[in-house]
Order: sequence, then structure tokens, then C-alpha cells
Amino acid sequence: MATRKPKMKIKKNDLVQVISGRSQANGGDKGKQGKVIAVYPETQRVLVEGINRVTKHVRAGQPGSSSGGIEVVEAPIHVSNVAIVDPETNKPTRIKTRVESVERDGRTKTVRTRVSVRSGKDL
Repeated sequence: MATRKPKMKIKKNDLVQVISGRSQANGGDKGKQGKVIAVYPETQRVLVEGINRVTKHVRAGQPGSSSGGIEVVEAPIHVSNVAIVDPETNKPTRIKTRVESVERDGRTKTVRTRVSVRSGKDL
């Protein structure tokens, strides 16, 4: 039995805003915006640029890091804690999918477009 990957509405390079967690006044990331670097559908998590930064101890001689020490890197955050930013209002929004039938070369093709619920604009 093959396992299916869960569906994710957030894609790589989307601009997202953190909508839950600790506030910025308490040292958290709530309200911050950043670009999605990577999406992990298996664990329902996304990696966002500049969000959820953690300190990581790296041993000297590991590939990708010439010297050891303490590094600050982004950690994945759950997809339910972020929302896509509406390009028109610059505020978080939900997403709906508009399905259209397009006819090309005598064939009917189904096209799915992500649409912002807040402004109705395509994403």
C-alpha cells in the first residue's frame, strides 16, 4: 500500500506571516513575515527565512562547515502557525482554489489557481 503525501497549500517562495506562538515582545516570532525556503509535506512543516531561529552546536570537520562552534539556523515551523500574506493588503489571508476549464487545441484542460480570500487576487 503506497502512502500519499499530504496536500500543502503553502509553496516554496511564498511570503508568509507567523500567526501564532510567542509575541515579539516576549522574544517570539508572532507577526513576523518571511519567505518560505523549503516545504516538508511529510511532517506538515515549512522552513521560513528569519523565523524560528535556533542555536545549533556544530562539530569541527563536518561537511558544509569548515570550523566548529555555535551556529544560528532556522528550524521548521508547523504549517498551521503561518498564513500566506495577501500581495495587495500585505496582511495574512486564507487561500481558496479556483478551478477553470481551458480549451486548447481541441482539448479541455483543468487549471487550478490559488486565490486570496481577503482580496480575491491570484497568488
